[in-house]
Amino acid sequence: MVLTAAGIPSAIRADGALFILEVDDTELDLALGELGHYEAEVRPTPVAPPPPPRRQPHAWIGCLVYAAVLLGVAYAIGNGLVRLDAFDLGELDAGRLQSGQWWRAWTALTLHLDPGHLAANLGAGIWFGYLAAGELGSGSSWFLIVNGAALANWVEGELGPATHRSVGASTAVFTALGMLAAHAWRTRFYLPQRRALRWAPLVAGIVLLGWLGSAGEQTDLIAHALGFVVGVLIGALAALPAIERALRRVPQWLAGLGALASIALAWSCALLN
Repeated sequence: MVLTAAGIPSAIRADGALFILEVDDTELDLALGELGHYEAEVRPTPVAPPPPPRRQPHAWIGCLVYAAVLLGVAYAIGNGLVRLDAFDLGELDAGRLQSGQWWRAWTALTLHLDPGHLAANLGAGIWFGYLAAGELGSGSSWFLIVNGAALANWVEGELGPATHRSVGASTAVFTALGMLAAHAWRTRFYLPQRRALRWAPLVAGIVLLGWLGSAGEQTDLIAHALGFVVGVLIGALAALPAIERALRRVPQWLAGLGALASIALAWSCALLN
């Protein structure tokens, strides 16, 4: 067909299991040239692998501060360095949150029932927080994680039954996971890659949510799911070029200080209540 379109006489004959394309000797070079051009046109262009994601420096700093806050609050309450009813003042009590005690959405993130509960949230929070900080920066990521998790707690407290109570940083853990998955998904969505790879970060995040977020008899499944959903929304928004540029303009130390300030303000309101 190629040679016919180029006006070069040719014939095909069978030779056992082979097919032989024949042209006149005077047309040989021209025929080979036309066939070579055709092969070059239909040959698929090799797709270069997408570049590795750019990692932000000092991702470990926010993780150290996260661990220091959780351990510091546990030590202060466990050793009577603050009011004896501090745990009662800081837990996510839906009834009292609905009556105006908004700070419980933040303070509940820093409280844990026992060393095992604390250790699990320390390990998972440090790991997901470190990965998220590598994507968005240490200060920005922890500001979004802390306040995104508090938003998830607030939604659960406002919409849930008044008798609902919960504590723990697991909401923040799954906010970090959702934010990490959605940000990686959106920033690499338009790169030339197979569909499975394009959706892999979000699918992996959902799998980890189901695997880690449903273990244990007293697991607050709604809090974990809400934290993940809020994290996904934050991560997808943070990947938008305009918002990404705005986040880069904020110094990481200032964003990290904002995360600490939100916790400090919430505990101040709780202890002065």
